[in-house]
Amino acid sequence: MKRIFFLLIIFSSLISFSQEKKKLEYYAEQQDTDEEKYPGATMLLGKVKMTQDGIILTCQQALYYKKQNFFKAIGNVLIKQGDTITQTSDYADYDANAKQALSWGNVVLKDPTMTLTTDTLQFDRINQKLYYKSYATIKDTTNTLKSKYGNYYLENKKFIATTRVTVVNPEHKLASNHLDYYTTSGVTYLYGPSTITNTENENKIYCEKGFYNTKTNISHFTKNAKLFLKERTIEGDSLYYNKNIGFASATNNIKVIDTVQNFITKGNYAELFELKDSLYIIKKAVAISIIEKDSMFIHGDTLLVTGKPNKRIVRTYHNVKIFKSDLQGKCDSIHTNQATGYTKMYRDPVIWSDSNQITGDSIYLQSNVATEKLDSLKVFNNAFIISKDSLSENDFNQIKGRNMLGKFENNKLKTLLVKGNAESVYFNRNEETQILETITKEISSDIEFTFENGIITSIKYLKATDGKTYPPSLLPEDIKKLKGFIWREDEQPKKMEDIFIRDTNQKKLPTKKKTLEKPVLISDPKKIKNKKNKSSVSKIGQ
Repeated sequence: MKRIFFLLIIFSSLISFSQEKKKLEYYAEQQDTDEEKYPGATMLLGKVKMTQDGIILTCQQALYYKKQNFFKAIGNVLIKQGDTITQTSDYADYDANAKQALSWGNVVLKDPTMTLTTDTLQFDRINQKLYYKSYATIKDTTNTLKSKYGNYYLENKKFIATTRVTVVNPEHKLASNHLDYYTTSGVTYLYGPSTITNTENENKIYCEKGFYNTKTNISHFTKNAKLFLKERTIEGDSLYYNKNIGFASATNNIKVIDTVQNFITKGNYAELFELKDSLYIIKKAVAISIIEKDSMFIHGDTLLVTGKPNKRIVRTYHNVKIFKSDLQGKCDSIHTNQATGYTKMYRDPVIWSDSNQITGDSIYLQSNVATEKLDSLKVFNNAFIISKDSLSENDFNQIKGRNMLGKFENNKLKTLLVKGNAESVYFNRNEETQILETITKEISSDIEFTFENGIITSIKYLKATDGKTYPPSLLPEDIKKLKGFIWREDEQPKKMEDIFIRDTNQKKLPTKKKTLEKPVLISDPKKIKNKKNKSSVSKIGQ
């Protein structure tokens, strides 16, 4: 019994304490009742004041329902909580039991960090939360926030705003449908489709998740992030941007679109230095040039793009591969000047055009800047061109020399001039039967070739020539391939995805000698020319 009595005392004390916390005190110059008009209410008139547990409410007149512990304030309503929160409105309802206040009519709430204006505002004193459902404007020292719905948490100065949300300051305008905003720090956390617009230059950021510090102009976005600059668009799974220094970095599934040039770069990590017009991409980096709906893809370990839009330089370093439907290539590094259309390939370069493989110490490609079509080709030192015979897996037509100069028509090699120490081996087939009739080995200082769909249709010797033509059965094995011959078909990217494959079993290229071997002159081909041979090769100017 003592234990039960003790528990009853404790329970009674808790009830008493609870009632004390809910106790409401009020004052007015006049008090009255009108059971017919306001049943159960006490009418309060003149300098009305109500207090409860740290809150003070004043107004012109009010109705107090004692049984429900409910207070209705009318006219010039002012609610103060402590020394920091003040709120004015035309009307307010206050539930003293639930500690809930509903204010409407020209509501203005202020705390040390912001001012909130709305038509209707709910105040949950227990959770120290304010919320509105019919638009509100929040102003602090940095920004003006507007939204249709929102909650404001007084303890951590945090807004959760939803539906038609905007955050505006002199430098930016942010639009979203869901964000968290901290009035003390100016940090905004974004959820769902959001856009930030730079009011000075119209640059934009789009994302579906991330944060943006409105005071420091530093942002980090982690879902479907896009940065729209004046001349570039940057996309990535994750995007960091510091507007103050014009620096952006992106991670995973990056896509940088040059809006001036028909040029796209991709990779999995990128850094952009906006003020220096510099873009750096690694991790599966690839540059894509759109050429008459036939894109050219260039991949390397590192991609660097510098310069103004019409004067950009694109540098690709290490394990470089090129793919285009009618042109493929490989080298250690590439330098492309978009203003001049000049592309330079360095360190063991090789290109495949139609059925031709072209190698040299360095290869230069010239494109027409207006049409973006290939215009010409230059191969410097140890130039070598090889094409597989059309009907034999083991026979190769070959041309080599010191340097080569080529011209393209419709992105196909049309003419090729071999300058210095020119040599060639060509397998001559009958035009009608395609039967192999002879193999010709030629040596000259300069030779000019004409191509049709990758096949040599004519040869012009510009200076004295020495050589010999063999029947297939009498071809010496050492004549079959010129010195330095390497067939690199296994390195050729046959489709776009192949540019990302590393050639682990790549053949080691021979060491280049500074002096060229003096060619051995076999005999004068004019003396052994077979008049019955209907070769597809016509020798011009002999």
